[in-house]
Amino acid sequence: MDEKTFYETLPKKRMGTAALFFDRGEKILIVKPNYRPDWLFPGGIVDPDESPLSACKREVLEELGLSIPITRLLCVDYKGQDGLKTESLQFIFYGGVLSEEEIASIRLQEAELIEYRFATYDEARELLSTRLTAALPLALKALTQQGAIYHEF
Repeated sequence: MDEKTFYETLPKKRMGTAALFFDRGEKILIVKPNYRPDWLFPGGIVDPDESPLSACKREVLEELGLSIPITRLLCVDYKGQDGLKTESLQFIFYGGVLSEEEIASIRLQEAELIEYRFATYDEARELLSTRLTAALPLALKALTQQGAIYHEF
């Protein structure tokens, strides 16, 4: 088997990315997409030949209009195949605490998002997707320690 054929036989995984932002009151930024019933963290799909970190920065710029220096990985979440959805990896990065000026400059990507809000921990857990609800406490735990946390959903 040649190298090209070998690599074509390897599994393909979907990758997504998200950023965890807070306001000064320690509330969590969540966004409401127009294509599903639950809320999400800002983020999205990692494009081909794009790193998860680059995708996170791109998605935050596209969805919120913010150019934020995101660098810290908090959580990697794996989910196996579920019906039509192939297995996937979700990378959650720390976006930081947004200033009042940054919050005021948020411009939602109208093609995908209809609303944003800052939610308490309990509110976020009620509104977020099931997968992000499970990942949220792990991402918050990672903020208090060195290194990222791995999770299987």
